[in-house]
Amino acid sequence: MRFLLRITFWLGLVLVLLPRDKTPESDKLPNIGAADAVQAATAAVSDMSQFCKRQPAACEVGGQAATIIGQRAQDGARKIYQIINDKKEQLEKNDGKKAPDHTGSIAVAGEGDAAATEAPRDTLTQDDLALEWHGPETAN
Repeated sequence: MRFLLRITFWLGLVLVLLPRDKTPESDKLPNIGAADAVQAATAAVSDMSQFCKRQPAACEVGGQAATIIGQRAQDGARKIYQIINDKKEQLEKNDGKKAPDHTGSIAVAGEGDAAATEAPRDTLTQDDLALEWHGPETAN
């Protein structure tokens, strides 16, 4: 749970610190200095650390909820891993060999028939060849 909170914090910090384009709306926003922002963040963290002293029941329930959510996330990840493993094993059993590392949409060098990898030539029928070409008409 702490990992998710840290990731959220650092990602939010990166997004806030990214340079932004000048727009008419950005000129209307209040200008806050870095020192003011640090001071406000420090005060917020200090207040949060005192929250559990003021509301011990809320902190206890919040801690239990975080534990349950973390456990469910672990169980979900374990299930997904098991499903992926089962699918891989099923592919290996069906083919009698290791599952390929590619989708097969692009031929790998040395695989398959050489004629199958090259595009066929002269596929026009005699009826197609008999038609006269009528290019776009140009205005003179």
